[in-house]
Amino acid sequence: MSLRGGDPEEIGGYPLEARLGSGGMGTVFLARTASGRPVAIKLIHQQFAGDEEFRIRFRQEVAAARRVSGAFTAAVIDADPEAEHPWMATTFIEGHTLAQHIAKKGPIGGVELRRLAIGLTEALRDIHRAGVVHRDLKPSNVVLSPEGPRVIDFGISRAADQQTLTMTGRVIGTPPFMSPEQLQTPRGVGPRSDVFSLATLLVYAATGQGPFDADSPYMTAYQVVHEAPALGAVPDALRRVVEPCLAKDPEDRPSADELLVRLRDLPSDLGPATGPADGPRSMRETDTQHHLPTDDDTPAPVPASAPASVAAPPRPAETRESGAGQETGAVVGRGLRRRWRPVLAAVVAVAAIGGGVAVVQAGGSDGPGGGGARGSDIAAAGARLPGGFEPWRKAVPGGRADIPDELRCEARGDALFCGGGGVVATRLRLSDGSRVWTEKSPGVPTQGMHLVGVTDDTVLGYRFAAEGDASSPQTEVVAVDADKGRELWSVPSGAQSTAVTGRTRDAVVVGSTVVTVDASNSRFEARRAHSGKVAWQEPFPSGTQCAPVPAGARLYAMCAPRAELSAGEVRHPDLRLVDLASGSLGKAVAVKGPAVPLGTADGSLVLLHPRQEGPEPVGYDGVSRLDPDSHDVTYARFPKTYDGTPGMADGTVFVSGQTGLVTALDPATGKKKWSRQTSVEGLSGPVAGDGDGALYFSSASGRVAALSSRGGEPLWTTDPRADGLAGEVNASPRVTVTGSVVVVAAAKNTVFAFDATKPPKSG
Repeated sequence: MSLRGGDPEEIGGYPLEARLGSGGMGTVFLARTASGRPVAIKLIHQQFAGDEEFRIRFRQEVAAARRVSGAFTAAVIDADPEAEHPWMATTFIEGHTLAQHIAKKGPIGGVELRRLAIGLTEALRDIHRAGVVHRDLKPSNVVLSPEGPRVIDFGISRAADQQTLTMTGRVIGTPPFMSPEQLQTPRGVGPRSDVFSLATLLVYAATGQGPFDADSPYMTAYQVVHEAPALGAVPDALRRVVEPCLAKDPEDRPSADELLVRLRDLPSDLGPATGPADGPRSMRETDTQHHLPTDDDTPAPVPASAPASVAAPPRPAETRESGAGQETGAVVGRGLRRRWRPVLAAVVAVAAIGGGVAVVQAGGSDGPGGGGARGSDIAAAGARLPGGFEPWRKAVPGGRADIPDELRCEARGDALFCGGGGVVATRLRLSDGSRVWTEKSPGVPTQGMHLVGVTDDTVLGYRFAAEGDASSPQTEVVAVDADKGRELWSVPSGAQSTAVTGRTRDAVVVGSTVVTVDASNSRFEARRAHSGKVAWQEPFPSGTQCAPVPAGARLYAMCAPRAELSAGEVRHPDLRLVDLASGSLGKAVAVKGPAVPLGTADGSLVLLHPRQEGPEPVGYDGVSRLDPDSHDVTYARFPKTYDGTPGMADGTVFVSGQTGLVTALDPATGKKKWSRQTSVEGLSGPVAGDGDGALYFSSASGRVAALSSRGGEPLWTTDPRADGLAGEVNASPRVTVTGSVVVVAAAKNTVFAFDATKPPKSG
């Protein structure tokens, strides 16, 4: 389609060549990069540029599309959602949409159907691993490229760690491909909703019609929620895999990872397509906000009646909510889309975010939800809950929005103490999350510096000088009375431990004593936690810089030559036992460097060894153990280099990859114990449960994955609870467990708690 009069000649410096399509929300153009590479540019209609709700949604679309790798999607090349006329450029994918293919050639069968099913599931797995829920999988959003199927258009997707926008009257799905929870409780939609939509799409590809098709959109919505799917024309082998994906309860559906395993076991040829090429399929090509309608599309009248269990809300004034998804061929089925207009005017008001009325009035859970096994699988006998405990979620005031993922917490009885992210310390009630007191920090915190620690009567945290305040110490350790929240004392502190140990930890609590590094980074200072009285001071060995390393009841000093620190290469660190009574340092024990102290196993201090390629670390390739009695150091190599965030629990080393892969390693031999792929990206942890046999990992978005400590079997996974990204690599554990209460610290100073025996359900 050639450019029209009034179309721009270029967008964002990209010369335009053709118009690919236009809809109610925007227009898509074919453009070229400077090197001649074709790109598709979505340009939002000018009248929406002043709509702040729409701008927010478009920003989220850009962010969601960027988070997905592009291997199975249209990767974002450039974007400017803040421009006067917002736009986004993605790779141009050649090929027909699945809707166009079936309209022209009919249903798909045989090897091609199996290849399509696996390719789409790989795409969905990729999307979910990036922390995104697509929410609008449909034939017009699948492009059959020569390299395999690609999923496009993230206009109504939701980053899995974001809250859903409340945009009244706006479409968030295409009913025949929506899940029951999307029709009933759209705010609780999670990854398994996409699995349901994928299954309906595969049925459509195999038969030419959907599993819930009916003569009216109202009946289609009703059948999605209440009725069993029609799968008689689906090849038997595929049917056995698809049917569980169409379960009404999200918990009963497999994840994308699990579905991919099942599809790979299918025979290479699934047999012929058996469905009709016409008929009910013609209802399928829906004009939602992603499909680009032609300019002569006009809304059809709203049907006058609906099934008894389906309400017909008022028709929104604007029903042409079709956005500017990438169009790759001629627009299909104009008359067919007219037939679907009542869906947008009535049934899809079901999914109008924040509309407050669900079209389908049916039972169902309206909560965030957990996948995998039930919480009872990890219920421990005698598990404890505070009196009157109910799950809660709070945002701790005083944090900095531009410093995410910094809060960490410790529990003492019904008192929960948290610090970091612009908060020196705060006290919450474990039973309900109510705030008792908060001590704020005026300055910008250093990445990775959280709560220092807690004693029976004192909470210790970091305070950072306000920007431009040269008169105050840049970093202080502050002691706060645990009961009253008043400041007891403060002392300037160094902030250089990361260079020595790879961990940002310049102060530690051992018993009732707090040990800090002084402001000049030249000595340790020990004080009584509550009074602040100096117990001892100990200078660092000549020519070195040191950091405190707690190991159970012991404290070590890890020291490195200043010359190596200046060069950025710590090759010859050593460890010295610290006498907690006098501060004197024991004999130096040389350690292969660089090394990251991780925890203890059988009383021995465990250190991981990063592997570096040039100046950049690429993972961990070995482990050392320091025997506390003999002071011998033993070293073992890992079978391969493991990249991710390290952690330790129950005497085992864990490395959590950014894509959610958790690997358990023996600290004595370096051998792999087990490996488990989770659906949660950016995990840190683990934290061992309180006698329940579980390990808890969490991301900055507040997603929690519970695995069996014995073999890593998945127990359950929760949905996001905070608006944040996956979090930085090497983050400290975000979970605190006390009794059967799991407390999670997430991005933007969000804290929430739930009963481990009744975890939040996942969509």
